[in-house]
Amino acid sequence: MPKLTELPTRRVLRALQRAGWEIHTGSKHYKLLHLTRPGAMTVPKGRTVKKGTLRAIIRQAGMTVEDFLEMTR
Repeated sequence: MPKLTELPTRRVLRALQRAGWEIHTGSKHYKLLHLTRPGAMTVPKGRTVKKGTLRAIIRQAGMTVEDFLEMTR
């Protein structure tokens, strides 16, 4: 299993967009919606996303860490 570290927010958002998530801007968080998956997901605004928060985001997106890291490349 690859090691998960802090990532820049822009890189996280770009990877989620590649996975089919659509970004909507909020005041303190980005709201993400997917056309085929129910519900919404949020990503905090800021410079980086810490690894615990990132792991929760990946889980909510229905992805594995490996799939997510492949999308960030």
